Amino acid sequence: MSQSSTEILIRNFENRDMPLLGELYQSVIAKENAIFWWVGDEDNWGNVYCAFENGKMVAKGQVSIINVVPPGRSKENNHSIYINLKTIPERENDITLLDNVYQYLFIRANQLKEALPKEYGTILCVGNDSTETANNQYFIQKGYLHLNSLYGMNRDLNEPIPELKLQGELQFLHWKMETSDEEKDYLDIDAEIWPDTPIGLNRLSENKNNKLWTSMVIRQSDAIVGGLMTWQEEDHGVIEDVFVREPWRKRGIAKYLLTQALKYLKANQLQSASLMVLTTNKSALALYESVGFCADKEEVRYFIKLK
Repeated sequence: MSQSSTEILIRNFENRDMPLLGELYQSVIAKENAIFWWVGDEDNWGNVYCAFENGKMVAKGQVSIINVVPPGRSKENNHSIYINLKTIPERENDITLLDNVYQYLFIRANQLKEALPKEYGTILCVGNDSTETANNQYFIQKGYLHLNSLYGMNRDLNEPIPELKLQGELQFLHWKMETSDEEKDYLDIDAEIWPDTPIGLNRLSENKNNKLWTSMVIRQSDAIVGGLMTWQEEDHGVIEDVFVREPWRKRGIAKYLLTQALKYLKANQLQSASLMVLTTNKSALALYESVGFCADKEEVRYFIKLK
């Protein structure tokens, strides 16, 4: 617990803070397409720091391990830890307030880093909507470098969904990953597809805890050749980790999986679906647009290397 000379109290989030958190959230998202992390379950609150002034929550910061490099990968790969730092709109240029919360996040990020496999480096990242000019500038001024940019794409589930068929001996099924061996099989494939940003077991477990979560895969005999995950987040559906392994690409597998995910979300009374895609991934953009997704926002990510 800490109190600065400006009478700002900074401490970990507690259950009694929920109403004040709601007020902060509403003020932040009312101004722009801000990326605001929710605090999660109580076991995550050690990673959440709130700043209070005169009984009001004026800022909230959060830190989380996002990607863990699995053993055996190139030493050039890095684990990634992300932070999310927001203030009430009228204090978005208050560098003292931002710095006061940031120092807690930075210390906590280094603590989390110590639990990660030592053979790889760790980058500390932040992702903001492109319209969050002040927040982006704050991190740039702290020495953060551009990592990548992603489009947020949205799809109206009330619009018609294409009817597609699989080729040959390919089989579609829901895969619940109910055993640790099945989870390991998935994580091995994930690391094969995204060696720089593997999802890791912790994030996989978090995804599986979401409402309506399911994994959809295409198999040929015993081999998983493509897949995705989908779930409900707030009042809409989310689709993530769309992949097709190299030998099976250009056979309509990803498009088929996407249409199945859209049908699943629509059958569960959701009105829209969203996903993220790198702005530089032109083939993926074309794929998502072909099933009705439209880009409606852009997230910009920055990073520094933790020593």
